Amino acid sequence: MTASRVRLHVEDSGGTGRPVVLIHGWPLSAESWKAQVPVLRDAGYRVIAYDRRGFGRSDKPADGYEYDSLAADLAGVIEDLDLKDVSLVGFSMGGGEVARYIANHGQDRLHSVVFAAAVPPYLLKTSDNPDGPLTKEAADEMAGALAKDREAFFDDFTKKFFSANGKLKVTEAQRLEAVALAHQSDQTAALGCQKAFGTTDFREDLKKVTVPTLVLHGDSDGTVPFEGSGKRTHEAIAGSEVVVLKDAPHGCNVSHADDFNLALLNFLKK
Repeated sequence: MTASRVRLHVEDSGGTGRPVVLIHGWPLSAESWKAQVPVLRDAGYRVIAYDRRGFGRSDKPADGYEYDSLAADLAGVIEDLDLKDVSLVGFSMGGGEVARYIANHGQDRLHSVVFAAAVPPYLLKTSDNPDGPLTKEAADEMAGALAKDREAFFDDFTKKFFSANGKLKVTEAQRLEAVALAHQSDQTAALGCQKAFGTTDFREDLKKVTVPTLVLHGDSDGTVPFEGSGKRTHEAIAGSEVVVLKDAPHGCNVSHADDFNLALLNFLKK
């Protein structure tokens, strides 16, 4: 399938149910939704998941790793499949695509949106964003570590991704599956998207969100802390709902799949 200029790998369960589009986190792929896809499909939804450009099985172009291009890719998927009355579920970095899609492409095709462990409103701590949970030093250190040694970086990153208060909340096999997905990423894409999710300000984008919204987040997320992200997104979007998963890390769709899926299904029913 072509979305903008880039061929994206898209998985579509088909059927006549209301479409739910799943947008994965960094540095993974649509495979990271495997605990959600069958549950949503069995509940009657048409489930579409795709690999972001530069990741998984999608094309890996030299550029386009900022949110305007990534949101255009999402718009391309929605338009190519002619989806209407869609629910968008953006996990982590994918929450940025949801916000930017609405800002750039509107809500005409949307039913509702979910920000799951998502990066908005603005991760980077700056003088005008003192509640941003990511310092410039930490962002630079992260980029440096990824540039220096991908293998060591992804091994360490996935431990934090799936840990709550220092305790791994998934099996070692599940963590290694995530490491393998991370290794499918192109290095230019991995570094470009790391910069994008760490430095993009979505505060104006969130003001344009008026469709029903769920904020779903782990209370022990050490990668994208709830207080600096999900909590602020909930406060920024009038009428949004929030579900906080107890003792859940960043990768809560895997570690707390049953609770995550229940919250998602309860919201999608509306």
